[in-house]
Amino acid sequence: MSQFDEIKATFWSDDPYGVQAPLTDEMVAEAERVLQVRLPSTLLELLRVQNGGMVAEEWNAFATREPTSWAHDHVPLTDLAGIGRADDALSLLESPYLTQEWGLPEAVVLLSGDGHTWIALDYRVCGPTGEPSVTWLDAELQEESSLAANFRSFVEGLARPSWLF
Repeated sequence: MSQFDEIKATFWSDDPYGVQAPLTDEMVAEAERVLQVRLPSTLLELLRVQNGGMVAEEWNAFATREPTSWAHDHVPLTDLAGIGRADDALSLLESPYLTQEWGLPEAVVLLSGDGHTWIALDYRVCGPTGEPSVTWLDAELQEESSLAANFRSFVEGLARPSWLF
């Protein structure tokens, strides 16, 4: 079993907050049409287990080599957006609106965030059909940090912050 598969099996929290309806092929097609990108297959694998919601504590932080506006050694991933239209859940479909509202780059898909800071799929280098990198965006400070070369590497780099042990 690969590291990604091991994480996928325990990735989601039991908390129902932010969970969209079960993912269908039609929902994926709509999202890719609205977002005008091809979504990473590893993201879709996670969303087929559960379509968005809270991330388990074991996987809720990504270590960084350089300090960010969040912390000196990591960024948080408390939740991951799904695909859907539930009123109480962040959706990948909201990315075009949110990037405009917060003054973020247009060629990103927002995975998680609170308005001030975001984790996003970054299509600026690879184009809409390529494999996007994962980037940390701080809207207030207008700063960004590259986190991982692709979504799979990002997921495999997730861990529980060391101060919680």
